Amino acid sequence: MDTKLVTRAQRGDQAAFAEIAAATYGRLHSLAYGILRDRALAEDAVQQAMLDAWRNLPKLRDPARFEAWTYRLTVNACYAESKRARRWLPNMPIDSPPEPVAPDEIGPVAERELLDRGFRQLSVDQRAVLVLRHLVGLPLEEVAATLAIPPGTARSRLYRALQTMRASIDADTRASVSGSAAMTEVSQEAAP
Repeated sequence: MDTKLVTRAQRGDQAAFAEIAAATYGRLHSLAYGILRDRALAEDAVQQAMLDAWRNLPKLRDPARFEAWTYRLTVNACYAESKRARRWLPNMPIDSPPEPVAPDEIGPVAERELLDRGFRQLSVDQRAVLVLRHLVGLPLEEVAATLAIPPGTARSRLYRALQTMRASIDADTRASVSGSAAMTEVSQEAAP
């Protein structure tokens, strides 16, 4: 992010902030969607993060840290949206991933579905660490700084998130294998 542009926005330049918002919206929305798994909630979280950024931008001490700061604002907005969604929409459906433009083989679709089901098992805290580390690509130390948690806590959340996803995927795989075996037995019994 251009620090001169951030400095102009800190001084109240609305055009500079609009330029910043346009440049950062996509990455912040990807982050929010990765955590919340719902497009509408992700949009609400990003809008709240951008509103918070505009209101608190004059308080930002180091314009070079703008990107990390907006990650933190977005993650905090995701936490708030997650709590609001649980309170008001307890049976909220989770968006499925967009359909591929090109024909997709059944294997990658099944793998993506397994990963998505595993991701749903994670807490918002675990999702935040996992998304910042693997989707955004931040080093673990920056993930910890962005979330305002100790590096050991970030490491622990990442480890537990990966363990939870592995356990979920293993359980789904075992269930589909036993389900396939049961279907084979039923079809063999039905055969004359």
